[in-house]
Amino acid sequence: MSQNEVSLYEDKSFENKDFSNKSLANGEFNNCEFNNCDFSKSDLSYNDFVDCKFTECNFSLAKFNGVGLKDCKFKGCKLIGIDFSQCSDFLFAVNFKNCLLDYAVFFQKKMKNTAFQDCSLKEVDFTEVDLTGSVFQNTELERATFQRSNLEKVDFRTALNYAIDPELNKIKKAKFALSGIAGLLTRHQIVID
Repeated sequence: MSQNEVSLYEDKSFENKDFSNKSLANGEFNNCEFNNCDFSKSDLSYNDFVDCKFTECNFSLAKFNGVGLKDCKFKGCKLIGIDFSQCSDFLFAVNFKNCLLDYAVFFQKKMKNTAFQDCSLKEVDFTEVDLTGSVFQNTELERATFQRSNLEKVDFRTALNYAIDPELNKIKKAKFALSGIAGLLTRHQIVID
């Protein structure tokens, strides 16, 4: 197989596969499912995933340079420290449920209408990210960074431990619970009882 030849996988299911410490090159995966697969320390660079579902997969320290994630769903996955800013911007669309995304980077990604449900997003970098219309449902956002981000119409009503500076972000029509208002006033060092 030549170096530029693409391996095409359609409607395939991958169960309990160990891809750890491996380099997966030039793959195009359409409507595939990955269940309980280990991608830790693997190099996924320049693979294309379209309409794929990842369930209970481990991506710890995996490389995502130029990876296409087009309408991909992650459920129960470990994605700690993944630099999603290195992914291809073309049709980038992801959703996360019950995922560990601590220390991930989404710098400058367009992520309109993204769902984060029951996830941990501790110290995640959302700098300059367009999250318009996204939902953070029961999601931990401790020390997550929001700077020059578009948070218009984002639903933070059940999000936990966020700190967002309204002067550094667009928050028009964003939804917050009354109990979470303190997260908008952090920079003012106000004591709220």
